[in-house]
Amino acid sequence: MTKADLVEAVHTKVGFSKKESADIVEMVFDTMKDSLEHGQKIKISGFGNFEIRDKRSRVGRNPQTGEVIEISARRVLTFKPSQVLKAALNTGAAEAPSTTSNG
Repeated sequence: MTKADLVEAVHTKVGFSKKESADIVEMVFDTMKDSLEHGQKIKISGFGNFEIRDKRSRVGRNPQTGEVIEISARRVLTFKPSQVLKAALNTGAAEAPSTTSNG
């Protein structure tokens, strides 16, 4: 699903114009981005949590050359789905055919 798909869904379900729907979707994303940039956690009930975590620098290895390199410290975005979302995604999973092969 793309941002355009979200705009179309808001337009269809709520009845706002496409311009208004695009503005709303953009406003929500901007608000989320600003909150995360300021280190705030985003909790969306029934959906999940978005959080920025600080990763320390560490030593890694180039897989092609085996050369030891330092991986710099950075911030990463994590998402933890809520139990409600997990349950919704796994409803009927027992009946669904598996995509992996056992032999």
